[in-house]
Amino acid sequence: MENRDAESPPSKPASTNNGARLAIMELANMISVPMSLNAVVRLNVADAIWQNGSNTPLSASEILSRISSSSAGDPENLQRILRMLTSYGVFNEHISSGDSSKRRYSLTEIGKTLVTDENGLSYGPYVLQHHQAELMKAWAVVHEAVVDSSTEPFVKANGGETAYGIYGKKPEMNELMLKAMSGVSVPFMKAVLDGYDGFKGVERLVDVGGSAGDCLRMILHKHSHIKEGVNFDLPEVVAKAPKIDGVTHVGGDMFNSIPKGDAIFMKWVLTTWTDDEVKAIMTNCFKSIPTGGKLIACEPVLPDHTDDSHRTRALLEGDIFVMTIYRAKGKHRTEDEYRQLGKSVGFLSFRAIYIDHFYTLLEFQK
Repeated sequence: MENRDAESPPSKPASTNNGARLAIMELANMISVPMSLNAVVRLNVADAIWQNGSNTPLSASEILSRISSSSAGDPENLQRILRMLTSYGVFNEHISSGDSSKRRYSLTEIGKTLVTDENGLSYGPYVLQHHQAELMKAWAVVHEAVVDSSTEPFVKANGGETAYGIYGKKPEMNELMLKAMSGVSVPFMKAVLDGYDGFKGVERLVDVGGSAGDCLRMILHKHSHIKEGVNFDLPEVVAKAPKIDGVTHVGGDMFNSIPKGDAIFMKWVLTTWTDDEVKAIMTNCFKSIPTGGKLIACEPVLPDHTDDSHRTRALLEGDIFVMTIYRAKGKHRTEDEYRQLGKSVGFLSFRAIYIDHFYTLLEFQK
């Protein structure tokens, strides 16, 4: 008797079903999403629709007339971009009387994050910063972070230059990065100031990597009992920082030493460094605060379990961004990983406070 089972062809893999094929095609074409988002930011579409809060549904032609001073432009191609981003919740689509040729678009809550506010801020620069030519080149060699993690894909794609090295040489890139961080930081800091009480009793607060001092300005405005704020960053960074009442700008290197204070604050600093480098930074923080003092770090914190929520995806995508652009072994970490890092340098207590959907406030106490 023949063993027909031994000769029968293997069954088809589950991935040949229609849903799986559609899903992989969507993933393969996913670059259309961020680059179309990049396009609408460059075209200033959100401000054109918003018009001081009206958010009146507009056709592609009407939007084009508001963003271009000439009659040039292709409304059909703009509509193609708007339709695709509508499928991702950036715009609402309005069809008049069932006539699909008469499509109009307004902003959703997601789209409103791209509207320029009274301070000139939005998430628009954050979108643009991620898609500059030098950064885009790195994405073609992400696999190199697996093959050889000693050098970042960005460095390999840009002739040996690091991201921060290029920022230093190209003022327009650095300015865009700073504006992007301000657009993200201000909403987050408002949430921190409304929901966190850990600045009580602090008289001297040091902001490590404080850039222009925007966060310190907001903290001191809310907490008038803080007598002095120290904005600590690289000398070339603080040299351009504006004068702020109650704030002293200090240049230096956090790997050498950190100015003394009752508490140390930092935001999106630890995530771009390796574990050993994070320990070195935290050790210097530990040395600079008194017993009972705090290190208050605002960082993206990964969940323990992987799911398909927007939050988890945003955090994991950000982790790959760090690996690709800044440090191949810099990373987003879990709450327990931060707890163990703090414990390893001597911090006695730790708590994580989930104030924001992306950043988590991590408090280490000496």
